Amino acid sequence: MAIIKPVSYLRNNFADVSAMVHESSEPVYLTKNGYGDMVVMSIETYEKALYDAEVYLKLKEAELEMNSNAPVKSHDDVFGKLYSQYKVEGGK
Repeated sequence: MAIIKPVSYLRNNFADVSAMVHESSEPVYLTKNGYGDMVVMSIETYEKALYDAEVYLKLKEAELEMNSNAPVKSHDDVFGKLYSQYKVEGGK
């Protein structure tokens, strides 16, 4: 469930807000004059959100590339070329 507090609560209870975001791993939504103004979250939660967004973006890019009718190379073609570049026989 979302945690919603007025901005003044952050000012007056910073330690409590800090504990909330770290214990729950959820953001705290701050309001000003009854309207959403800011979101406070732990660094760990923020970094995870950024990482997840990047992963989803890469997956979407891969999906678009896969559906673009671009020529596709087989596993043997790709790894055969790598093996020959590094003079590895049979992948070992």
